[in-house]
Amino acid sequence: MPSAPLTLARPAALLCDMDGTLVDTEHAWLDAVADFLRAQGSPADAETLAPFAGAAVGDAAEHLVRSGLTALTAAESAELLDREFTARVAAGVTVQPGALRLLDRARELGIPTALVTASERHVAELVLKTLGRHRFDTSVTSGESDRGKPHPDPYLAAAAALDVAPADCLAVEDTPTGAAAALAAGCRLLAVPSVPGIEPGPRTTVVGSLEEIAL
Repeated sequence: MPSAPLTLARPAALLCDMDGTLVDTEHAWLDAVADFLRAQGSPADAETLAPFAGAAVGDAAEHLVRSGLTALTAAESAELLDREFTARVAAGVTVQPGALRLLDRARELGIPTALVTASERHVAELVLKTLGRHRFDTSVTSGESDRGKPHPDPYLAAAAALDVAPADCLAVEDTPTGAAAALAAGCRLLAVPSVPGIEPGPRTTVVGSLEEIAL
């Protein structure tokens, strides 16, 4: 018999990551990076891929160059990664279990909701067609804040757009990079890990699926 959902306190706003959290695209992103690495003659094992989880395309490209994993420039690497990942998203995405129920419950309760993603705007727009733009009051994508995740700036920008205090918000994330950004912004964190590295804490609740929680 399934256990009752874990009920979370009502936040002033719900700030949701996208890739791996609301839609199953984090693995598509890591697959795109892995294919890029193999084409460059570099290893594509779990340890090499770990820093790319939750990373923006630009940050990923800079890491590739800095780590000597490619002979291409950061700009060339970013273009190839963006093209491949966008193609995978355009081919179709799967909504994560419990994601729409969470978003719709927030609407029922009058909780404003933001999409806070490290993906580019054009990728987010593709995903919003699947998730439904009506489920979000605002969105912050790569390059739309001074710094990206793991810095707090995207979450601070989302909270400011919704006119709420970050400390009163619930952020939903799946990677250590995104979790670090949300916690640095002062948000409470609901983590649904797609990769290892997020531990429970005073402001962090970790679950295996969004189906396990309720607002």
